[in-house]
Amino acid sequence: MAWLGQIWDAMFPPGSYGCLSLLPPLIAITLAIVTRRVVVSLFAGVAVGGLILSAGNPFAAIESTLETHLWTSLSDNDHLRVFVFTLLMGATVGVMRKSGGMEAIVNGIAPLARSRRGGQLTVWLLGLIVFFDDYANSLLLGNTMRPLTDRLRISREKLAYLVDSTAAPVSGLALVSTWVAGEIGYIQDGLDGTSLAESASAFEIFVATIPYRFYVLWALLMVPLVGLLGRDFGSMLVAERNAVNARPSPTKKLNGKQSSSSQWPNAVAPVLTVVVVTVALIATTGWRTMVDDAATDRSLLNIFGNGNSYLALVYGSLAGFLIALMLGWTNAKIDLVSLKSSAIEGATQVVPALIILWLAWALSGTTKEEYLGTGQFLGDLLADSADVRWMPTIVFLLASVVAFSTGTSWGTMGILMPLVVPTTVQLLAANHVSVSPHDPLLIGSIGGVLAGAIFGDHCSPISDTTVLSSQASGCDHIAHVRTQMPYALLVAVISVACGTIPIGFGISVWFVLPAGVAVMVIYLLVVGKRCEAAEGEV
Repeated sequence: MAWLGQIWDAMFPPGSYGCLSLLPPLIAITLAIVTRRVVVSLFAGVAVGGLILSAGNPFAAIESTLETHLWTSLSDNDHLRVFVFTLLMGATVGVMRKSGGMEAIVNGIAPLARSRRGGQLTVWLLGLIVFFDDYANSLLLGNTMRPLTDRLRISREKLAYLVDSTAAPVSGLALVSTWVAGEIGYIQDGLDGTSLAESASAFEIFVATIPYRFYVLWALLMVPLVGLLGRDFGSMLVAERNAVNARPSPTKKLNGKQSSSSQWPNAVAPVLTVVVVTVALIATTGWRTMVDDAATDRSLLNIFGNGNSYLALVYGSLAGFLIALMLGWTNAKIDLVSLKSSAIEGATQVVPALIILWLAWALSGTTKEEYLGTGQFLGDLLADSADVRWMPTIVFLLASVVAFSTGTSWGTMGILMPLVVPTTVQLLAANHVSVSPHDPLLIGSIGGVLAGAIFGDHCSPISDTTVLSSQASGCDHIAHVRTQMPYALLVAVISVACGTIPIGFGISVWFVLPAGVAVMVIYLLVVGKRCEAAEGEV
């Protein structure tokens, strides 16, 4: 079959697959939405990627799929740490449920969240508090708040949306998070080699982009607006009405006893342990990195941003699991055999999500530069941009497509930022005598990468944070994608119409921001509809 490979190489030289590079993610995403069989769809996408990379040779494609992509994704050190973290969190939640801690938490929060509106706002506020990492945010918030939202008859789809819409956005905006070093590093990569390399500060530009990240800001604000106004639309409205009209399930008694105030430490202490140990280890590993790198300022921002978040999450979750076991044994008086069974049951429940996560990572791996180069192919489309005024809009849309196709916001930022910054600087230089690092068009374009990466990631069925949000919320994965997408698309359309286009033509960002909020409110009031008993007590 050598002749087939020669023909293939002539049509598609290695590293230049063009539109074919879009085929694997498009097949996976389309099949997942149509069939609702996520695992099969993701595997099909990986297999198609292997077939393309093997020049159409089916035998070589099998080896490429199994060894190059599936095994490599499974054996990656960072991926393995995420697997361990997720399993330990699942086991911890299982023990907390068995010891009565989860029920006690719900009973404790219930007076503060007596209505569906209060429940949604409570989830949102807690999501803002857990700002340091998106993975920790998704798993902690979804698992902890699920019993409360079930009691208030808030749908699992709505809970997954609340969790997903606070995890990555708040971590991406926070000045102290596991995201910040990466985001600043990508901006610096873009500045290197331009006329701004010596005069511009990547950190100052990062901070300046915050009001220009329209999707991120408005997505975070959309959550409380939906809760306060009590209005939904699209498939989410159907899910919410089904939840409201469903007969409430009676609260289960654990170990034959009523949950009491003495049981709340069984859930609070493990969760706080996870948070404290994770933050402490991120800071510790970040400090060690700074000690080895004398050229970098040892500020809290740099220390935290350079920490090893994967390592911190593993040992933070391990510490929380051990605390949960100890409290279950000493405070709840549960025997070790029962605690072991509940831990295994909790860990087992997250295995399907880990399989999806593994395949999603493998599919994302096929799109990397050394393989299909999907992001690079899409990034080259920037060269067709001739009018710098449209750069913030073009960049936001392109970042959205890349993130949706690859399922990774981090990868999207890494691919596009080194392309976007020099291109924008060149276009500005063609129209101005000098280029300022504070030019709204430059800041808006950089903000477009950071915001578009999160938007595309939110909508993508193959995104890791989307998978974790649905898993932690106990929601069918495709149901989460279907119900969240209309909300994300609404915010994205407003981000373009009221955000990137106006600033491209000189309108102040401080006028744009309230205008976008007003449009969101008007849309919810006009198009959104109330669920039955949406404002009532439960």
